[in-house]
Amino acid sequence: MILSMTGYGKAVVTYKEKKINVEIKSLNSKNLDLSARIAPLYREKEMEIRQLISQRVERGKVDFSLWVEKDTLLDATPINTQLVENYYHQIKAISEQTGIEEPKGSEWYKILLRLPDVTTKTEVDVLEEEEWKYALEAIEEAVARLIAFRTQEGAALERKFNEKVDNIERLLKEIEPYEESRVPKIKERIIEGLKQIPTIDYDKNRLEQELIYYIEKLDISEERQRLTNHLNYFRETMAETAHGVGKKLGFIAQEMGREINTTGSKSNQAEMQNIVVMMKDELEQIKEQVLNVL
Repeated sequence: MILSMTGYGKAVVTYKEKKINVEIKSLNSKNLDLSARIAPLYREKEMEIRQLISQRVERGKVDFSLWVEKDTLLDATPINTQLVENYYHQIKAISEQTGIEEPKGSEWYKILLRLPDVTTKTEVDVLEEEEWKYALEAIEEAVARLIAFRTQEGAALERKFNEKVDNIERLLKEIEPYEESRVPKIKERIIEGLKQIPTIDYDKNRLEQELIYYIEKLDISEERQRLTNHLNYFRETMAETAHGVGKKLGFIAQEMGREINTTGSKSNQAEMQNIVVMMKDELEQIKEQVLNVL
């Protein structure tokens, strides 16, 4: 079973007046490339979060986000009423001492609320162990959903690969009739060419030797056998239960390409070359998608 490197997972848990949101996305990459955006309260746990993700996700360009939503009423910054009252009396005293006119009506609010520390939060958030357990639960759930997504995408990729491998195998069999008939055709074409030059005498035994040598150079039986082996190995590798088969499948696809290219270079018939082109097209689609395999 293969896994895709493309995936998405999200989880939300509620702790007291908070909503803890976790989102994780992944795309294909040669190695694990993890970027994390973590709410300030949880940054002390960043190394633990990264370790958890790296153990479960393995490869891919991964974007991780953890943020908190709070009740706006509970999260509102409180006004320090005692400090406001103190500022109010100070301003009134200054006005009486200096004769400067006091603010009027709503001007008081504009002035007092701008003064230092009137709306400043003084409490410091501390990550409690119980809250971290809730956050960790959300992280693990989001990662589990990401893996489930990757599994689903991997199954779709496997179906696609099997279809393409079957197509290449079918096209390879279509070459066989042309391969069997082309030896007599090559021999006939050469002899007919020689007949066009009646003044030339040639050694028939030597001609047979040269024909054998020439035909051996054009023989593609070894390429067909190796390509068949690669196709079977590709299927076997897809069925492996271990993770990390993406690179292995990529190497097998490269070997498949070599055999197809060699077959094309040895094909001296238009029909065979057309089949080779179709095999290359199927293989190219495999190579594009194998980059997404974990």
